[in-house]
Amino acid sequence: MFAVNNSEQDPWVGDDMQSGSLVSSVSGQSRSELDNFAAEQSGGKQASNPLAHPLGNGPTKTPGVLRTGEAALMRNGQAVLPMEKAFSIQIGWRLFRLSGASIMSDAPSYFSTYFDEQLRLEERGSGPMKTLFIDRDPDTFADICRHLQGYWVIPRDNAHYVKLYADAQFYSLPRLISLLFDSEICVAIGGQQFQIPRDTFSGPGNSSNFFSLGFAGFLGTRDDAFPGLESKGLMRPPPVQPQSVPNRSPKVFADLIHLSRGYPLTIRDAHHRAELLSDCKYYGFKGLMHKIFVHSISYNADRGTSEIVMRLEDLHKSGISFIGDASPSDQSPLGGWVNYSRPFVDEQSYECVVEIGNQETKIDFRSMRADFYGDTKARISSLFQVVADKMNLPSNLPLGLMMSSGGASAAPVSPANTPLSEDRVKIRIGPEAHVILDGENHTMDDGNLDLQHNFDPSSPASSSSTLQTPSIASPWLNSSSNTLTPTNSRPPPTKKRKRRGSLDDFGEWIVKKGQWRLRVQPRTEPNPRSMTNGDSGMEIILVAVKLNAVSGQRGRNMTRDYIS
Repeated sequence: MFAVNNSEQDPWVGDDMQSGSLVSSVSGQSRSELDNFAAEQSGGKQASNPLAHPLGNGPTKTPGVLRTGEAALMRNGQAVLPMEKAFSIQIGWRLFRLSGASIMSDAPSYFSTYFDEQLRLEERGSGPMKTLFIDRDPDTFADICRHLQGYWVIPRDNAHYVKLYADAQFYSLPRLISLLFDSEICVAIGGQQFQIPRDTFSGPGNSSNFFSLGFAGFLGTRDDAFPGLESKGLMRPPPVQPQSVPNRSPKVFADLIHLSRGYPLTIRDAHHRAELLSDCKYYGFKGLMHKIFVHSISYNADRGTSEIVMRLEDLHKSGISFIGDASPSDQSPLGGWVNYSRPFVDEQSYECVVEIGNQETKIDFRSMRADFYGDTKARISSLFQVVADKMNLPSNLPLGLMMSSGGASAAPVSPANTPLSEDRVKIRIGPEAHVILDGENHTMDDGNLDLQHNFDPSSPASSSSTLQTPSIASPWLNSSSNTLTPTNSRPPPTKKRKRRGSLDDFGEWIVKKGQWRLRVQPRTEPNPRSMTNGDSGMEIILVAVKLNAVSGQRGRNMTRDYIS
């Protein structure tokens, strides 16, 4: 910054930018405004002004131009320049002339401090007022002039934003700095400009995101504009790169903006959904991500409960809960169902129906258990462990393994490492399950159902008094051991079912896609693995809702397509 001698002071009062620069005249103010200003200086009551906004460090009225010859007025302890006097500022190759009113509209600043000192030197006879010279961009300063004159300045794009921000910090303009921190976020996504209101992603799960965290490190704070640098000693501010994300799609980002504002969004296909989820993870929009996940919420009138269908890979541990069966106040529930609520989205939990695909599930009808493979096995194990944690069940891992290097995370992935299952998970396929086998509807015959060694948890009766009071007689209850085992008193079916084959014919099924409810119940038989480590006495059973399966390798080959 340099000061240039200016031997002749133009008597005209106002803002004058030569060579095509902005010119604005300054009008006189009414007597009432002058009285308001005088009252403000003396601490008296001031007339109300609906256009008032904060100046400097305290609330004052909208600045005006006052015709007064006093050169040393005070406002809130700060020197006030003469309102009508013109001050010359040369920014780069353009000359600007600003009135004291404009300079004091955003003060204290570098300009108010500099010209206050110049006035003091002039009063002492040290020479005429000097022109302030600053080697900065005059086009950016033209917008700052409009701000000082009372116009609302909005950043046009991300490059314009950082120029205004850097110069506002450099000139120490507190009100402009505050406006920029509260203004819309200007960012270029894939080369396309976006202006995002700061409250667009302020909802639950979205508040700490790529932009809020990025701007904190990108522009610092109001008190620390350039982290790591001392602003007062800078000859000029450091270069600030405009915020941009060149490697993401602007179309996908526009869809996320549309959804975040509360509008319904039509997801065109699975590819479009995958793009939305990918960018939600990139930008940290967790709340939007859980809205976009595939789901279905409905009320099951037969079961008397609301239920949600979610894919296994989309479940989040914070949304999982265990809801015990309704029981008398003096008894604890003997079992219950796993429920789910989408984090940051749902206000209530629903009975969870988990959809498992990828052909990584194999059913063995001889033992009525399911084997899982690959990522599905890891996800099932994690899900069971989360349910056990929600129920505060003790771990059944050996103490030596838990204390060894790596601890429980070093154990092989298996449902058997949880207190609720063995390596092969118990299942139930009841008559209410819809089964498609080898591309055709399949009805489970009564002989197959009789081999399932657990009660029918999908019926309303099984989740009420029959399960909670072992003393009540039940065709599925062995009164001598108080365990839930099948008996020979099963009522005959109401109608004859068509029999499509026996267990010996099918033996094992490969499930292409299946939907299951998760039932937690007292263990009907001891867990050999947990006998030495302490048995929680509870187990999870997967209750089939809808299955699309093939009967072994032959059935899988039947569904193969030739590659083209």
